[in-house]
Amino acid sequence: MKCRRTGLVADVEKYEMGQGMEDGFELWSDVVTKGWIVTDTLIKITRDNGRIECPYITHRRGRTFISEGDYIIQDEDGTKHVCGEDKIFQRYEKIE
Repeated sequence: MKCRRTGLVADVEKYEMGQGMEDGFELWSDVVTKGWIVTDTLIKITRDNGRIECPYITHRRGRTFISEGDYIIQDEDGTKHVCGEDKIFQRYEKIE
């Protein structure tokens, strides 16, 4: 079966530190040792106490960590997604 993505209006913003776009942070060491993800491009923040953390968003499948150049998408129903800059405008058409 082939399907076309239905038209949804979503807020699409490039991720910026300090703007409260993420849902939380995870220790870098936990991301590396507990995860099954490629960590090469993940954003890493070094806190004053020396802790290195990675920002993420939470959704129904769990957490998605934010990489350099990612966009945060929030659908009308409040659902959040992360999309890389390499695919964002193949999936979302600018309407403003």
